[in-house]
Amino acid sequence: MTKQQFLTNAGVEVQTLEFWIEQQWLIPEQTATDMNFSDTDVARAHLIRDLKGDLGVNDEGIDVILHLVDQLHGLRRAFEQLQDDLQRPPSR
Repeated sequence: MTKQQFLTNAGVEVQTLEFWIEQQWLIPEQTATDMNFSDTDVARAHLIRDLKGDLGVNDEGIDVILHLVDQLHGLRRAFEQLQDDLQRPPSR
């Protein structure tokens, strides 16, 4: 999705998005002319908004939480791959 679509879907201002990208809380796909955002980026933006707004987490806390979320998703992918490997019949 385009930057404008992302801003609308995520409910954030341009300055906020620029800060989040600078902090590497969001890392959109770069194209020759623009940035592309995914549904995952929108979900991550909602998480950041909730953490900052509803829970009052500061920027350092956001860094830690997002790093832990990324680790969790990485472990989930690794576990799913391991399950797939274990269910595959052994090759001879």
